[in-house]
Amino acid sequence: MKEQFPTSSVLRERDYLRQYEYLVLTVGPEDSLPEAYRRLVEHAEYGKWDLKRSRLYVGGGRRFWLQRRITQVQRTV
Repeated sequence: MKEQFPTSSVLRERDYLRQYEYLVLTVGPEDSLPEAYRRLVEHAEYGKWDLKRSRLYVGGGRRFWLQRRITQVQRTV
């Protein structure tokens, strides 16, 4: 069965044990590669995300996994 890619999607998850937050960015085969890279750069620059993994699928779809450390804010009184 062939996996269908949406035009574009973003999924956020948290891993509380490892203190990381993950963002999965899915790019469909009909989206342009420069546009996908532009979105990755925006997430990395403004959201402080690091590229963890990328994958190219047979149909032309791409999926990018980004991660960043969860910062715990200490309350000061």
